[in-house]
Amino acid sequence: MKTDPHDDPRDPGALQQPDRPAPPCPPGLRGVVLSAGQLQAERCSCPEKRELGRQEAQQEQQAQRNMQQVFQGAQQKGAAMGKEQQGLMGPGPAPTKHEVRPLVADPLREKDPARKKFSPLVRQVLAAAGPVMATISSGMTTGYSAVLLPQLEHPNSTIPISYGQASWIASMAPLPMALGCLLSGLLLDRLGRRRSQLVICVPFTIGWVLLAVARDLPAILGGRFLTGLCVGLVGPPSLIYIGETAEPAYRGLLLAAISLAVAVGILVAHVLGTVLHWRLTAWLCATAPLACIAFLCPSPESPVWLASKGKLAEASRAFRWLRGFDEAASLELQGLLAKHGAAAFPEGAKAPGPPPPTVSSEVAALPLWRQLLHRSFLRPFIIIATFFFLMQFSGVNAVAFYTVSIMKDVGGGLDEYVATIILDVVRVLMSCAACVLLRRVGRRPLAVLSSAATGVSLMGLAARLAFGDPASHAWMPVSLLVTYITAVSVGLVPLPWVMAGEVFPGNLRGLSGGATSALNFLFFFAVVKSGPSLFATFSPPGAFAFAVYGSVALLGSVFLLLFLPETKNKTLQDIEDEMAGARRPRADGRDKAGLPVP
Repeated sequence: MKTDPHDDPRDPGALQQPDRPAPPCPPGLRGVVLSAGQLQAERCSCPEKRELGRQEAQQEQQAQRNMQQVFQGAQQKGAAMGKEQQGLMGPGPAPTKHEVRPLVADPLREKDPARKKFSPLVRQVLAAAGPVMATISSGMTTGYSAVLLPQLEHPNSTIPISYGQASWIASMAPLPMALGCLLSGLLLDRLGRRRSQLVICVPFTIGWVLLAVARDLPAILGGRFLTGLCVGLVGPPSLIYIGETAEPAYRGLLLAAISLAVAVGILVAHVLGTVLHWRLTAWLCATAPLACIAFLCPSPESPVWLASKGKLAEASRAFRWLRGFDEAASLELQGLLAKHGAAAFPEGAKAPGPPPPTVSSEVAALPLWRQLLHRSFLRPFIIIATFFFLMQFSGVNAVAFYTVSIMKDVGGGLDEYVATIILDVVRVLMSCAACVLLRRVGRRPLAVLSSAATGVSLMGLAARLAFGDPASHAWMPVSLLVTYITAVSVGLVPLPWVMAGEVFPGNLRGLSGGATSALNFLFFFAVVKSGPSLFATFSPPGAFAFAVYGSVALLGSVFLLLFLPETKNKTLQDIEDEMAGARRPRADGRDKAGLPVP
């Protein structure tokens, strides 16, 4: 028996050849580097290729060992950090230089009592339920004036009001919303996302109680001011908390639930106000902030905020509670901890080194004033601020605030309260549809189509009111109004809120979320305050107002088509890097210029 001079007899993969000549290398394999297993199967006699194949196999095995070591190190380090801070164990002996510890069960996983009861998705939904309940209260604040004003204007009202006082009651709620958003930006970074909402729900409840017991106009204005202030306060933490606790696959759906909650709140306020006195309606609306507190108490703080404050063990526990222990969640947690300075590998382990710096991490190291002037902040700020402008000046909240009065003019004899409930039901159903569409359709195409359809329906409604015969086809204005509510509810209403929780850099998310929300509510106030004048100035009533709102929506569809980024199914870190100017690789790993992207 002869052995090939290139084979090592100690190598179990070495191929020993018989005395007879070895068969030639098959033609289809010439010029191809094969693995050791493939060479043995083919009985190839090319010693150089056998050696290359053996080296390739060894490299693959080494790569697998390195990858296993990386995951073991990250898991052991995270478990050790949690136990050390809890005082449950000492740091333990450090591994030797080349030691690889065996894979052990994660103590956080074993000690999680809810792991077998609730899936990560269920826990994310439970965590989002608190912000959703607070947002339902915000929707009630928006819809409350539509039922409050007709009752106060009734001849038998105990608090009679004039036309000018009615506009102030309606606009008093959106007036302090911008201030609330700015104050909320400060609370977010100091108290955290969850605790901020718990604190805000207390004055929110007090505002509703003040409305319920009001005996004169100043008390009503005070209650409206306080509830409006809390709407502004609770908006940014609700968005950011859901955005930072939901996984990418469900983040759009859960953020769209914010707009659904607003629609539900408006519907509930209108239904209650239609059948109940406005005082009893206010008492019932006060239960929504209390429900928010009940849902938030068992939920954890945002892992992103905890990590930014150096509370890495708490961040790890909160992240695991929300996201579970699958591979994708583990990799995202590892990146989160590494971004904020946690060593992801045990001391002495053979790690691949610190993570390479990203564009967003380099921007975050700049002074604050330079971060505010960098494109990573300015680009999303301008886009989201313009998006909020388009949403408000498409008339969505003007219609919500003055629905009953509008239906008196365009309802064609239909009872205005019944028509209002119909529009509210359509708004809720379309908000539910938006939650589904955001899981299946990208943000950008949905926004463009929604804005264009909104503009077309509004222009059609304006033309019908201006040139149509009110006595004929009385159903047409109501149908166009339903079409408008449908179009605006599936895109223009939810998407600015969804993307405001996604596109801003993590270290500026509280500040930027508060600033854009403040601008939104300034636009809100301007639209609601100018609404009665726009609807009444020109005859027939409503034609000019709907034409203005429709023109804004049509122009907005062009802006969204040109400048709105796509964020569907992207992690927050990927979105942050893209906003900061990172090159986006193609499928072959190269950018648009053909250069490799690291």
